[in-house]
Amino acid sequence: MHDNLCLTIADGIARLQIDRPDKRNAMDQAMWEAFPMLVNAAMCDPQVRLLVIGSARPGPFCAGADIGEFARRSSDPVWRERNQAAIRATQITLARAPKPTIAMIDGDAVGGGCGIALACDVRIASPRARMGITPAKLGLVYPLHDTRLLIDLVGPAQAKRLLFSAMLIDAAEALRIGLVQQLADDLDDAVMTLAGQMLAMSPASQLASKAIVQRIIEGAHDDDSQSVTGFNTAFTGPDFHEGVAAFLEKRKPVFGR
Repeated sequence: MHDNLCLTIADGIARLQIDRPDKRNAMDQAMWEAFPMLVNAAMCDPQVRLLVIGSARPGPFCAGADIGEFARRSSDPVWRERNQAAIRATQITLARAPKPTIAMIDGDAVGGGCGIALACDVRIASPRARMGITPAKLGLVYPLHDTRLLIDLVGPAQAKRLLFSAMLIDAAEALRIGLVQQLADDLDDAVMTLAGQMLAMSPASQLASKAIVQRIIEGAHDDDSQSVTGFNTAFTGPDFHEGVAAFLEKRKPVFGR
């Protein structure tokens, strides 16, 4: 746990909330280092089915890295290497988390904050949200991993437009270009509705589907022994038997965790 990061778990849902309102939820070194550990804690908890990431308070999702800290310390190559490693660990851990993840964006998601949102599976935003990737304002370079996440969502041309201009786009445009998947006036209700729909479905299917999507992102083009085994094994699992039984009995399935 960290003073500016809070992980809570209830009813199958883990919430990882950023709570640094005086800095618009900007992430300092200690927060970057704590973040992947909290994500892993949620992923390892057998009671957790999905993870929601958002702000602890109404307002900015995350203003990115703490530029004040960066300005003070970036001339130190040891600190800079540690900082880059912590940010990368956050992005890799979140992007490859085995369970579903949702970014809940009720304000600005900028720079590294936008990167955190990109690393989630689904992004739901309020109409007042703004998103931008701003290293060009500081003469910096966005990491390749995070740039790939951006391109996977919006395509190369839109990615270049955002990166080259460092512009902030509003929620409506973010939805139009695929940077977010849903806008909602009642953000909490929309997130909880989607979470409820996910919780009602087979966790085994979700875990397998997420792993398949990740393999496709990493370059897989066709089935192999691993994917075929996963497909066949599903027919012997308890979720399949419960799903079929529920269908035949005309009731909602009740899947285990």
